[in-house]
Amino acid sequence: MQTVLPSEDELEEGRRLFSGPCDFFFGAQTIEQLPPPDRAEVAFAGRSNVGKSSLINALTGRKALARASSEPGRTKQLNFFNLGGRLSLVDMPGYGFAKASKAVKEDWQRTMFAYLRGRPNLARVILLIDGRVGLKASDREVCDLLDRAAVVFQIVLTKCDALSASALATRQKEVEALAKTHAAAFPHIVATSSTTSLGIAELRGIMARFAEPAGTRP
Repeated sequence: MQTVLPSEDELEEGRRLFSGPCDFFFGAQTIEQLPPPDRAEVAFAGRSNVGKSSLINALTGRKALARASSEPGRTKQLNFFNLGGRLSLVDMPGYGFAKASKAVKEDWQRTMFAYLRGRPNLARVILLIDGRVGLKASDREVCDLLDRAAVVFQIVLTKCDALSASALATRQKEVEALAKTHAAAFPHIVATSSTTSLGIAELRGIMARFAEPAGTRP
């Protein structure tokens, strides 16, 4: 059984993996446009303005690899990044945008569910929750969607540098309680900050578990 926390070897492997090249290679607006499933993928999901782009940039050591939309909720594209030929990172469009119509929200759910359910190489979904504001109804809906899609997801708290130690502990307990109610949820919650690098090394080590061994491909 896989341990919850990454080992020292996994932390080092994560450091090496994310210090290598990482480049955008594909954008898909429909399921029919998805690239071939030729390597494991880790997808990032979260509400608009949760800090998804900042976290991806912090993990990869880039300043503008992933870019936030100036109008949350407008971008529906799944953005794919090649991490050294060993792992693909997938930036999913944000959800929970207040100004979107019901039809747009339902279209997001249909598209994302089709991706989640039908992608054979999807190793894990990293579900981002804003540590400052906690769980919203839209987050709970996405947890239900991930359960239905039978995709393992791990909750990661963002922007945790804005919380005191006691407030962060309270937030983690709240999210851990939610995770226990979902069959597809990985039990360990990771607290992160793109500003202070809190949790970045740990998350890299976790994600390195899904990467192909170095030197596998020419």
